[in-house]
Amino acid sequence: MHKPESQGQPLAPAASLNSSNVDTPPPKFFKPAFLGIIAVALIYIATQLFADLSQIPQMALFSFALLAVALIIALGFEFVNGFHDTANAVATVIYTNAMPAHVAVMWAGLFNFLGVLFASGAVAYGILALLPVELILNVSSGAGFAMVFALLIAAITWNLGTWYFGIPASSSHTMVGSIIGVGLMNQLLNSAHGTSGVDIEQVIKVGKALLFSPMIGFVFAAVVFLLLKFIFKKRLELFKPPVGNEPPPLGIRAMLIFTCTGVSFAHGSNDGQKGMGLIMLILIGIAPLAYSLNKTLDASQVQSFVVVSEQAAQVLAPKASSMTETAARATLTHYIQDRQVNADVMPAVAVLSQHISEEVATYKNLNNVPANAVATLRNDMYLSSAALKRLDKDKAMPTLAESDSKVVESYRKGLDQVTQYIPTWVKVAVALALGLGTMVGWKRIVVTVGERIGKSHMTYGQGMAAELVAMTTIGIADRLGMPVSTTHVLNSAVAGTMAANKSGLQWSTIRTILSAWVLTLPATVALSGGLYWLFLRFV
Repeated sequence: MHKPESQGQPLAPAASLNSSNVDTPPPKFFKPAFLGIIAVALIYIATQLFADLSQIPQMALFSFALLAVALIIALGFEFVNGFHDTANAVATVIYTNAMPAHVAVMWAGLFNFLGVLFASGAVAYGILALLPVELILNVSSGAGFAMVFALLIAAITWNLGTWYFGIPASSSHTMVGSIIGVGLMNQLLNSAHGTSGVDIEQVIKVGKALLFSPMIGFVFAAVVFLLLKFIFKKRLELFKPPVGNEPPPLGIRAMLIFTCTGVSFAHGSNDGQKGMGLIMLILIGIAPLAYSLNKTLDASQVQSFVVVSEQAAQVLAPKASSMTETAARATLTHYIQDRQVNADVMPAVAVLSQHISEEVATYKNLNNVPANAVATLRNDMYLSSAALKRLDKDKAMPTLAESDSKVVESYRKGLDQVTQYIPTWVKVAVALALGLGTMVGWKRIVVTVGERIGKSHMTYGQGMAAELVAMTTIGIADRLGMPVSTTHVLNSAVAGTMAANKSGLQWSTIRTILSAWVLTLPATVALSGGLYWLFLRFV
């Protein structure tokens, strides 16, 4: 990647594009408040973590040190994600003077924090489904730890590199590329054993997003900007650069702040969950007795799960099967690896469902599950849930009566409720890392978006059009399950408004950004795959 200037400075700006708002010094309370938030949050996180660990046999010093390092690296990814991606949300409000720079950054950090806290957790565990199944089932092994460290370090390295050069790049695609790299290397190293590798469907989805996200942002923002220009043709001040630090008219200012808030909240609720999922994988691998199963469920919830598990077994395989639990696990593992449906898959799910029901009924409460049975029980639940989701996705589920379909769906949700548990302190830790990252390293990316894409200063109308398109596109994409990048959409939207306004584009910057976007997947694939191979040499 070409380095635009010495000393790691971002791409050189045109002097006429500079905004004094960017260089406004932080308020006096900023640093004390920043340090105070960190201190309070760390005390809370440490207290909760030690409370959880106190319920299990004392961990070895090495395991505790490994847990600390892993958590620091995972939270480091979210911290970098915060100042890398969320800067896109505040660039327009800063360069249109809708909010003072540090107020905008703190505002975005707050709503990133809230987005994480109110996240459902579905995306957190969804990202884990992209990893090789045998590594998830054996995450406490050396290969499992090598996988987690490789993909996290690769993602952090690429994000820091692009941030250092002031280049907006997608953290989502960085993480997906890192996962693909681990999967590819895992497959190459174990091809003779039939291990799983890359989810081709996901690769295609990401490839489409890389191709279409910039087009969507560019075209729609240009159209929206031209519509605004037509509707408000008598409000010429909306389409002129701000004068000094003069804020936009009240209505436009409110809309810019609203869209900035929406993009920040959506970023927290979606991107923050990736860190949650990886942290839970770390906790399950190092402290399985504390985090493998959701021990907050009460006796009535556990009993309901037992009943629905047994009912699901009867629905999925009305006739008793002679298949053993060991054979059922092998069948479902191979199905998740190669996605080839055969006659044994449904009986295997039924056998494990019956086994899970009997096991949980014996213990009556998840706190009573013995240490030597925790990992097996959780893996059985994970295999059953993953197999049912894959069957549904492949449209390979047998035709069932409506009442039977509801039973199977209740069983799958019950499995997720038991295994996809995220403690509040994990949400707080990720929210803190993401929010603080937003408040620390925002400036490089903000300056690139605000000064180095177009040849003229961003107007109020351009800022509003770009943010409206970004917020709407992200919202629709989340509902449709499409992997659209916030970074790609917003930066392209800014470029689209510049083109529609005939402001001109700084093509050297555009080429650099596009090069980084194109290189994200191959670079992170190679980096994470290489690190995974290297770490395996030491475990």
